Amino acid sequence: MGGILMGLLIAGGLAILFLFYLLGLYNNLVTLRNRFQNAYAQIDVQLKRRYDLIPNLVETAKGYMKHEKETLDAVIKARNTAMAAGQKAAANPGDPSAIQNLSTAEVALAGSLNRFIGLAEAYPDLKANQNMLALQEELTSTENKISFARQAFNDAVTAYNTATETIPSNFIAGFANFQRASLWELTEPEQREPVKVSF
Repeated sequence: MGGILMGLLIAGGLAILFLFYLLGLYNNLVTLRNRFQNAYAQIDVQLKRRYDLIPNLVETAKGYMKHEKETLDAVIKARNTAMAAGQKAAANPGDPSAIQNLSTAEVALAGSLNRFIGLAEAYPDLKANQNMLALQEELTSTENKISFARQAFNDAVTAYNTATETIPSNFIAGFANFQRASLWELTEPEQREPVKVSF
C-alpha cells in the first residue's frame, strides 16, 4: 500500500512538473509575441512622426514650387495611403497581408518623396530655407530610426516564429493558435534605397 501511495505521489509530482513545463512554453510564446508587437509599435511611432513631417515639408515647399502641384499632391496622397496601411498593420502586426500592404505603400511613399526632393533641388531659395533644412534633418533622422526599428521588429518576429516552429513549443503554439508572424521584408529594389533628403 505504501509503495502504491509513493508511486502515485511521484506520478502526481511529475504531472505537476510537466504542467508547469507546458505553462512555461505557453508563457514564452506570449512573451515573444508581445515583444514583436512592441517592436512594431516602435516602428509605428517613427512612421507617425514621418507622416506628421511630410505635410510640413510640402507646405514649406508650396510657396517655392508652385508649378509642381502634381508632385506635391502625389506626396500627400502617398503619405495618406501609407498612413492608412500603417494603421491596419498596427491593429495586427503579425498579419502578413497587413505588413505586405504597408511595405507596398511605403515603397510608393519613398518614391514620391524622392521625386519631390529631386525637384526641390532645382529651387535654390527653397534649398536655403531654414524651415526646409530643419524638416529635412528631422526626416533623415526619422528614416534612420525607422530602419533600426524595422530591424528590431524582424529580429523579434524571427525569435517568435522560431519558437512557434520548434519542438516542443510548436505543439503549444498549434494548440493555442499562435499564428506565424510576417517579417517586414524588402522585396523590391526601390525599397532598399533610402529616401534621399539632402540638398
